[in-house]
Amino acid sequence: MPESRRGVLYGIAAYSMWGLFPLYWPLLKPSSALEILAHRMAWSLVAVVAILAVRRHWSWIREIARTPRKIGLLALAALIITVNWGVYIYAVNTGHVVESALGYFINPLVSVLFGVFLLKERLRPLQWAAVGLGAAAVVVLTLDYGRLPWIAMVLAASFGTYGLVKKTAQVGAAESMAVETLVLLLPALGYLGYLTQQGTGTFGSAGAGHALLLAGAGVITAVPLICFSAAAIRVPLTTIGLLQYIAPVLQFLCGVFVAHEVMPPSRWAGFAIVWLALSVFTYDSLRTARAAQAARRAERLEPAAA
Repeated sequence: MPESRRGVLYGIAAYSMWGLFPLYWPLLKPSSALEILAHRMAWSLVAVVAILAVRRHWSWIREIARTPRKIGLLALAALIITVNWGVYIYAVNTGHVVESALGYFINPLVSVLFGVFLLKERLRPLQWAAVGLGAAAVVVLTLDYGRLPWIAMVLAASFGTYGLVKKTAQVGAAESMAVETLVLLLPALGYLGYLTQQGTGTFGSAGAGHALLLAGAGVITAVPLICFSAAAIRVPLTTIGLLQYIAPVLQFLCGVFVAHEVMPPSRWAGFAIVWLALSVFTYDSLRTARAAQAARRAERLEPAAA
C-alpha cells in the first residue's frame, strides 16, 4: 500500500475514534466528570509508556531533559489539555454533545485568529470572510441558547491554544503525551486517593467491567494520538485539514441521533452558518495549496527549460 494512502487511513482512524468519544464517556457513569478525567490522566500515561516500550524508544528523554524550555511548554500544554478534556467529558455526560461538536467545528477559525493576533499573520480576504461567518454563527447560537455557547468556546480556545503550544515545543506525539501525562500524574493520583479516602470513588465499587472501562480511557486516548502522528508524517497538511472535520461531524451525529438532543430551527441555522464558514475556509486553503504547488513546479521546470 502506498504511504500516502496508508497515511489517509491512519488519519481517518484517528479522527473517527475522536468523533465517537461521545459514545464512550456515558459508559463510565456513575463516575463524575472529574473522576473520569483523573483516571484518563493516569491511565493515559500507562498506555503511552507501554507504546514507547514496545517501540523501544527512550533516547528522546535525554534530549528533553537538556531543554528546560520544552519541559515548560509541555507542562503548560498539560494544563491546557486538562481543561479541554474536563470540559469535554462534562459536556458529553450532561447532554451537550452537539455544543461540544460546535467547539471542534469552529476550532480551525480560532486557530486562524491566533495566527493573526499572536503570530502576526495576515489573512486573505476569504479567510476574513470565514472568520466573519463564524462570528455571525456564534451570535445566532447565543440567541438560540439564551447564553454564550461557553462549552464550544472553551473547547475551541483550549484546543487551539494546545496546538499552538505543541507546535512551539516541537516534540513527537507519543513523547509529548508521555511528558504531559507525567506532569498530570500526581494531581490525578492525589484526587483519586482523596475519593478513595472519602469513600466516594467508583473504581472497583461499581464492578469489574466499570473498572476496566475507566482504565480503557487511557487506551482510547493514546491509540488515536498514535494514529494521528502516523498520518501527519505521511500526508500533506491540507489533507489533515480536511480529515479533521470527521471528528466534529461524528460528534454532531452522536448528539442528534444517539443522545437525541433538541435541535430547533434556530440552532440548525447557526450550524448552517458554521458549515458555510468552514466551506469558505476549506476552499481558500485548497486553492492556496494548489497555487503554491504550481509555483514550486514552475520553479523546478525553469532550470530545465534554460
